Amino acid sequence: MTFASLPAPTCVADWLQAVAGGTDPTAWLEAARERALAGQPSHAWIHVCPAPDWQAQLATLAERLQGDRTAQLRRFPLLGVPFAVKDNIDIAGQPTTAACAAFAHVAERDATAVRRLLDAGAVWVGKTNLDQFATGLVGTRSPFGRPASVADAGRISGGSSSGSAVAVAAGVVPFALGTDTAGSGRVPAGFNGLVGLKPTPGRASTAGVLPACRTLDCVSVFAHSVGDAAHVLSVIEGPDADDAYSAWAPGPAGRAGPWRLGVPVDPRFFGDAGYEAAWSAACERARAAGHTLVPLDFQPLFDVAALLYQGPWVAERHVTVRDLLERDPGALDPTVRQVIEVARRFSATDAFSAQYRLREMQARLAALWSGVDALCVPTAPGHPRFSEVDADPVGVNAALGTYTNFVNLLGWCALAVPAGTTASGLPFGVTFI
Repeated sequence: MTFASLPAPTCVADWLQAVAGGTDPTAWLEAARERALAGQPSHAWIHVCPAPDWQAQLATLAERLQGDRTAQLRRFPLLGVPFAVKDNIDIAGQPTTAACAAFAHVAERDATAVRRLLDAGAVWVGKTNLDQFATGLVGTRSPFGRPASVADAGRISGGSSSGSAVAVAAGVVPFALGTDTAGSGRVPAGFNGLVGLKPTPGRASTAGVLPACRTLDCVSVFAHSVGDAAHVLSVIEGPDADDAYSAWAPGPAGRAGPWRLGVPVDPRFFGDAGYEAAWSAACERARAAGHTLVPLDFQPLFDVAALLYQGPWVAERHVTVRDLLERDPGALDPTVRQVIEVARRFSATDAFSAQYRLREMQARLAALWSGVDALCVPTAPGHPRFSEVDADPVGVNAALGTYTNFVNLLGWCALAVPAGTTASGLPFGVTFI
């Protein structure tokens, strides 16, 4: 049976429940692709699944929908669920642009994360916009347009996984893949009222992901609930012989709490979004739930964060684009080019010195976990308008990484979650690290 007259489920869990109950989701899938083809939401999409490939996916789905649905869902745990893919992640036979037409190439193989989703029965709808070469936390550095927050057309979506976030937040797909090197899977979640799950580096393969900083990159998940994001992660995670940085290992057993949450003793905020008051309210809710807030000096973490763009790690970004930068520097977004060209200032000696410094910081900060169970921070310290980014593209971007830039350098994981709204109705989010 088909329920074409009913709106498609927003969440993965609801979608799977409908499929388990006998619904044929084809009409919902067609509606999702039509919205993407129509450019909804604005500037979210770079490439939509072509008709022949779409029909092939639907034919495969029709075969998988035959028989006992409960058994099929055990075999295909994302049966019929549509998703979007950030356009620095490969899908076989489709162009990967990284938001740079001069760099575009057709992928020969699926990224491991994509292949695992397809093998689990999911259906890809399209590839999404991003800050070019995944360099940014703003979502404005793309020749394919500048997605806005679904809550306010005058404010940025956050980046670099901008298109993936707004596609989920607008209800076109119930989940999407992003990437996260400096916060790109978390900041857009905060600005669009979503869950953003960034696993420990190496837990999910980055084979088939165009590197930003290969030693730090993570595939991330955008969804409407923690359960949905965890379900998707359970499909894509695991060891991968094709990824030299694969480092999957079972995590420690969790516990329900109450937790000791490390919070910044002097939290930083900027702009007019009303985040300071929203943070205070979120802290009060945490206390009311029985958690203990432990004020911490975050300066050591900020010192680690400074290494990402002020240190030689920016040279990792140069590795990916150096040929294009030499051949056609005008092909790069001016701000992206400005950021990446800093790599030329660093020597191999600088790189090793920074590695030594980071290892010392990692060892010292490991002791932090003896006093807290997790860190809890504002996902971002403000939600800027497009005009603010235009006036200071590098400075505003840097500020947005206040509570995100250090996480991958330290080998940690993070979960961004909605935490209410500001007085003006903007989404506010916190991140557990």
